[in-house]
Amino acid sequence: MAMRVLLLNLGAEALAAVNTALSAEGYELATENGLTVDQVLALSPEVLVTEAAPSDLSCCGLISQLKSRPDTRTLKIVMVVQGGPLERARALDLGSDDVISLPFDPAEFAARIRTQFRERQPEEDLKTMLKYAAQRENLADLAVETLSETVGSKRRFWLIPAIFVLSAAAVVATLFLAVSDRRSRKDTLQLRAEIARLNYGIGQQGELFRRADQMRSSLDAQARSDSAARESLKAKSDDLRKKMAVAPAGDADSLRTQLQDTQNRIKLLENEGKVAETIVHNYGPSVCLLHVVVEFLDKQSGKPIQIAVDSLGKPRVDEQGRVQLDVGGAGPHLQLDVFGTGFLVRRDGHIVTNHHVAEPWWNNAELKDLIDRGAAAYVLSYKAYFPGSSEGLSAKVDRISSDADVATLQLEVPAPPHATLLELDQRSTASVTGDPVVLIGYPTGIEGILARAGSDVAHKIADDTDNVTRIVSRLASQNLIRPTTTQGHIGDVLQDKIVYDAATTSGGSGGPLFNRSGKVIGVNFAILKDFGGSNLAVPVRYASDLLK
Repeated sequence: MAMRVLLLNLGAEALAAVNTALSAEGYELATENGLTVDQVLALSPEVLVTEAAPSDLSCCGLISQLKSRPDTRTLKIVMVVQGGPLERARALDLGSDDVISLPFDPAEFAARIRTQFRERQPEEDLKTMLKYAAQRENLADLAVETLSETVGSKRRFWLIPAIFVLSAAAVVATLFLAVSDRRSRKDTLQLRAEIARLNYGIGQQGELFRRADQMRSSLDAQARSDSAARESLKAKSDDLRKKMAVAPAGDADSLRTQLQDTQNRIKLLENEGKVAETIVHNYGPSVCLLHVVVEFLDKQSGKPIQIAVDSLGKPRVDEQGRVQLDVGGAGPHLQLDVFGTGFLVRRDGHIVTNHHVAEPWWNNAELKDLIDRGAAAYVLSYKAYFPGSSEGLSAKVDRISSDADVATLQLEVPAPPHATLLELDQRSTASVTGDPVVLIGYPTGIEGILARAGSDVAHKIADDTDNVTRIVSRLASQNLIRPTTTQGHIGDVLQDKIVYDAATTSGGSGGPLFNRSGKVIGVNFAILKDFGGSNLAVPVRYASDLLK
């Protein structure tokens, strides 16, 4: 069945441009004007393309209503606007999933729509999982709840197997611990649905490889999209030159203006690409993957919480499939493997990252129930893996900000000699709306690294083990730990945050945000999933305060 796209309230120029961009994509297109929410739902679109000024309250109301209804939360909304970065930022704030300015390149617009369908699919899968979980006696709700009871003098905890999966699999910990965002109620329900699915027999190792393959496909698709956008602009430039050669004098000026605009866009892409290359070359080796291992104590006894095991060493489960957590038994400790990003700012080994990376339970709704019911979380170890280093470096907490989601760690051994210190720029003029930015980090943690390494390498590294520390160590020994880089532009600069659109995801928390001068202006801390992939960074002055 063709994927359905609704074109709603588009002006003549926008409608023509959208039809041109999507005509060969194979979508089922419908064009309408002035529909109510119920009328939109009756058409069952998967992606809605609309045009309106962000100040248009009717547009705002329509988007808000669509996004707030449980049966339409997976509907993707793309807005077309007249204007630049400020207008796009405001459109994102209304709740649209993506926004593009007129005039736009057809290839780029088509790629953006394809991206919406790619992002929508996991949400649809999770929606199905949630329905399935409800049918299985609400086991999904038990995923983030604990029950405790007194058995003689021994206190025993209960959790469903998903928590055990979380404790042992890097990919699950990275995905579900909300390392790069603060979850809404919707996200929590999706989390529970996913945990319920994991509870019914998907192996940890197979899940790791599956997500690595998904990540690899996403990276390939993004590379193709970026290449297509550049090639499209070059082809458009060549076509305009040919038209100018034979055009009447009256049309030559218009064609010349279009050619100049196209060449400016090509030059802008090339210049921003060179800036990004320079930043990556100079500072990439100073951006580390942080592996944080979290354990839990029983507050009453002061002993570690463990997985209860039988005589064969297998996890004990009750008749409802819940893994039993014990205190003082023979089973392994309950652990969470969390991944984030940090960057070196002092030769004595000071690293900047997020508070929620340094203390993963901080403001974490998924761990709150466990902690409220008698568990105390603590960090067992911090390891910083720098590109070019064959092993991780131990670290400890230095300082944590009371004003923002930022913290500093201190390496317990000398910093790598090849790492260049990152310079922090806290001047008010360093962050300007519309300016290009570069973000470096480790989105999706080790699964992203495995994805870039290739399927064969990934299997060689992780085929014979589920031990997260061992997998990361093998990646480091083969010099495979390298950060990814994304580019974007600043959408808005606020007192306590910077809004920008360079893509990242869980694991990218703590990554440095660079301006065009190659200086750090922010520390990435949140993903705005409901606002088209826009992200938030803590202004770097909060980190500077910790370093004084």
